[in-house]
Amino acid sequence: MDLSRLGITPIVIFNGVIWLFFTLAYFYQLVYIVRVALRGTVVLPKAKRNHSFAFVIAAHNEEPVIGNLVRSILSQKYDGVVECFVVADACTDATAAEAMKAGAITWERNDLARKGKSWVLDYAFDRILNDYGDKFEGFFVMDADNIIAPDYVEVMNQAFDAGYLVCTSYRNSKNFDSSWISSAYALWFLREAKFLNNARMMLGTSCAISGSGWLVAASIIRGMHGWRFHTLTEDIQFSTFCCAHGIQIGYAPAEFFDEQPLTFKASWIQRMRWTKGFYQVFFSYCRNLLTGIGKGRFSSYDMLMTVAPGMILTLVSAFVNAAYLIIGYLSHGFIATEGELAMCVGSLIMTFASMYVVFFLLAVITTISERKHIHAKKKWRIFTNLFTFPLFMMTYIPITVAALFKKVEWVPTKHDIAVNFDEVIGEGPNS
Repeated sequence: MDLSRLGITPIVIFNGVIWLFFTLAYFYQLVYIVRVALRGTVVLPKAKRNHSFAFVIAAHNEEPVIGNLVRSILSQKYDGVVECFVVADACTDATAAEAMKAGAITWERNDLARKGKSWVLDYAFDRILNDYGDKFEGFFVMDADNIIAPDYVEVMNQAFDAGYLVCTSYRNSKNFDSSWISSAYALWFLREAKFLNNARMMLGTSCAISGSGWLVAASIIRGMHGWRFHTLTEDIQFSTFCCAHGIQIGYAPAEFFDEQPLTFKASWIQRMRWTKGFYQVFFSYCRNLLTGIGKGRFSSYDMLMTVAPGMILTLVSAFVNAAYLIIGYLSHGFIATEGELAMCVGSLIMTFASMYVVFFLLAVITTISERKHIHAKKKWRIFTNLFTFPLFMMTYIPITVAALFKKVEWVPTKHDIAVNFDEVIGEGPNS
């Protein structure tokens, strides 16, 4: 049978394989959405006792925001031990003074050879374990620009008491309406919390920590003799490590607020680091995750899909179709017929149109589901974000390519939106 007469040509087969792969690879995330739509938010069992916790905060020139975080920690509605440790890392401002003024135990560190959050965590964990012994059962890791809800520790304690040695939480944003960039970030993190980690928790698989707002048992830190994850994305590296070693990460709907970048340039730099870090984790742990998949661990498959550079495959698809289109056109019908060329054009359009539609639908679903958690004075930004969010996500395509070849180093992100919890809930100042 002449398949070409049926319109089945090599480029058609190629596009079909790419479409089928994406459909099968990420179909489970549609299952997650359906599960959450039917069951809502996970309900944790009431804790039998209140455990003792220490908050660990790495802060580099965070004078405007550190005080609000410390105060939100030390004013928790929690009948148990909660202490706050701030490491002012190579600061040239009054970060240390502001942290101490707010009530944190503050240490100053000036190791310019080992800069960055991961090295600060290693320093802080080691010092706390040496100075305080077994006083703390778990460590919260927060970023200096965060603010936590008054019941944050109480809700996280429920997951910890249920036996989860590592737990993540509900990541919201304190500057949703500052720009179209901050709105896109905020929506992505809301989706990650509600439709990924929340769904994973309900289905009994492992979650993933992201950035800040997570809890780790002191026994794990003690067993590792500190913090041993120093890629550009130490959070994803730790999540993958847990997955590879059978440590199930839990999720608690404990809310905290994060500050998002305002400009595309700042976003590009940050996401370039994230993408490069994902590459580092993917190439370091790919074999471990494949081994876990071979043993029937769904969490290993889920994590592999999380760290795998899916955007690269999208770019390859677009490149192949574009190349086939150009070469076919120049061949004047020798390599490709006009029908095939039209099909390539349609495939290129559909590749990007389908991406836009998928991200648009995710934006709509997340916005409707989490509308009560979106705090914005500029209400119009919530609506326009539905249309700009897909564009923001599609900018990951050039970032994914650039990160393959570009040398990327850790660069601190400036934070200066100084608001407390009540101001965030009251939809904050206009920015």
